[in-house]
Amino acid sequence: MRNEALVGYLLHQRSYQEKRALYYLFSQQHGVIHGVGKKGAPLFMPLQLFATGKRDLKTFSQINIASQDTTQADSVQKDSVQKDSTSAVLEAVPYANISGQHQYAALYINEILWRLLPTEDPMPVLWQHYQISLQQLKQPLSNSELRLCLRQFEQYLFTELGFTLTLTHDNVEDPIESDCTYRFLPDVGLLPVLVHNEESEHLASESGQTVFKGADIIEMARLGITEQTLSHWSKLHRHLIDHLLDYQPLQSRLLWQQQQRYQ
Repeated sequence: MRNEALVGYLLHQRSYQEKRALYYLFSQQHGVIHGVGKKGAPLFMPLQLFATGKRDLKTFSQINIASQDTTQADSVQKDSVQKDSTSAVLEAVPYANISGQHQYAALYINEILWRLLPTEDPMPVLWQHYQISLQQLKQPLSNSELRLCLRQFEQYLFTELGFTLTLTHDNVEDPIESDCTYRFLPDVGLLPVLVHNEESEHLASESGQTVFKGADIIEMARLGITEQTLSHWSKLHRHLIDHLLDYQPLQSRLLWQQQQRYQ
């Protein structure tokens, strides 16, 4: 690409040189793109910029905060993004409009994206859901609403990555039975566990396995992600995220846990 106009959000950055940084950009046009540009690009703000380069690492120039009109879904054409007077001057305001514990949630979304998404693979549907999630995180949310926002976004991410969670049948296509207990394995599915229901919680705590009662799985399949089923979905999603990351720790999760300890 040569001076291609892009619109996107910064997911992650690392120092590259004295005045430049290595950026991981989630773009509307090409998905995640790696590039080098002037330091100071903000997180959680829509950016418009120009990208040049044939290899994996592009050069980013004219990085500006995009106007509201620029970020409307499907309103941006590749040749229409210009450096205009309605775009704010680039400022280092990494948590603008997202405050409190919502910052950790936004950092978590960013981290799972830049660590899991392939480069230069357009994902316009997920890009729109990312925008929607950021808008939600700018609003006052209860703890349950915050967790619902994250679980819903994770589900869109799993779909884009090709992971479909089947909750109506086990790994051999037998229907889920309410009085049975099941163990979840990401690459296999739900496996029946030969224990009594009253023993299932002890099995999960002692073995570190992700274990569910059949009745809970049926409720998850029937209701989807709701406040009533939130704790079960959180357990399932965490196991799948950890599996996709090869059980490497998430820095955003560690920051969140430290913040909780010092409250």
